[in-house]
Formats: sequence, C-alpha cells, structure tokens
Amino acid sequence: MEATNKQDIRELHFKLEELLTGTERERLISSSNRMEYQKRDTIIKQNSRVTEVAIIISGMAKVTREMRKGKNLILRIAQPGAFLGISSALSNDNYDYSVCALEPTVVQFIDIETFKFLVSENKDFAREVIQRISSDNLFNIGRLSSLLSKQLPGRVADIILYFSEEIFGSHEFSIPLTRQELAELAGTTKESLIRTLSEFKHDKIIDMTRNGFSINSLNILKTLSRLG
Repeated sequence: MEATNKQDIRELHFKLEELLTGTERERLISSSNRMEYQKRDTIIKQNSRVTEVAIIISGMAKVTREMRKGKNLILRIAQPGAFLGISSALSNDNYDYSVCALEPTVVQFIDIETFKFLVSENKDFAREVIQRISSDNLFNIGRLSSLLSKQLPGRVADIILYFSEEIFGSHEFSIPLTRQELAELAGTTKESLIRTLSEFKHDKIIDMTRNGFSINSLNILKTLSRLG
C-alpha cells in the first residue's frame, strides 16, 4: 500500500465541487488523503477506530462482516463512488465491517471531523450523504431478505444477476472472488455453492470456467431469483 499525491476532488463520483463552497472545498482537499491498494490489501479493518470516511475512486473492493468462529459474510461489492464506513462514522466509534481490495484500488480518505462539519453545515452535501446511506440500507434489506427467505438456488441466481447487472453490465464476466468468497456472499458453504453452480452449468443455465461466467438463460435465472 502506498500514498499518492492529492488530486482534484472533481474526480469523485458524485461531483463534490458542485455541492461545496470554495472554502469548504479547500478544507475537504486539505484534510483528504488518497491511497493506492493492491489486490487483497486491507482498506478498513472491522472494529478499528473510525478516524476517516473513505470513498472509492477507482477499482473494486469487498465489504465483509467478520462473524464468530472465523466465519465471514460478504455484504456487497464496493465500486467507484461508494462510501466506506459512512454509517460507522456517523453513529459509532468503530468500523462495523472490513473492506479488502479485489483489484488495484484507489481510495480517498476524508478526516472524520471535516466530514461531520460538512454534513452539519452544507445541506446539499448532507442530502447526498443521506441518499447514499438510504441506498445502502435498501440494498442491505434486499440482501438480508434473500439470505433469509430464499433457498440456495435462488441465492446463487441472485449473485450471478448481481454481478451481471449491477457490477459488470454484461452477460459475460469474470468474478474477482474465490469460490469460498462466493459462498460467503451467498451465505452458504463452499461445497454447497460449487454443487449449485455445477447444477446450473449442467442445466445449461450458465457456462463457467475457473472465474469466468456466461449467462445462457437470463429468464431462468430471474425465475429462480423471483421464486427463491
């Protein structure tokens, strides 16, 4: 992991320069730090003290909740523009989850006191933050509903559709996760995940290589997702 020079804040996904005054923008830039991470580097460690809010500038990372007995649950895949640790920053002293880079990833860190100042003083900035929190909460509700109410084929279909429609925007893609990590995303064991993927391949719903996926029947996947 290495630091990079501070760059124009206009590169941020949601165009902060349109929300802040000149003075606020200067304060944000002066209290920000941009870092580069390589694949598998830890960006945020669960239970560490919150000192900054992070925004992904480029790359991709997994957001993981570390459970008891060494088990993990992957909550989501964070892409450019995603806030990291924002809920923890506003409601807790410690980060509620870990974040790990899945590929070379650039992250902008904003000092927590500056972030709180902007939220309290700039209503447009605060509105953007609230919208981001709301969007994350809606996504988490959907994920929780899937994990609790659907059988494994429905959960695996959800994952494939998630990467196809939300992450890559294509019916052919390469997932930057191991089979164990995919199992953590689906809330199951590695063995059960592999068995379900093999069944999907056997039924010609998907084609699959080591990490590559190709959807043959989008309708069947969506039916499995809907019926659970």
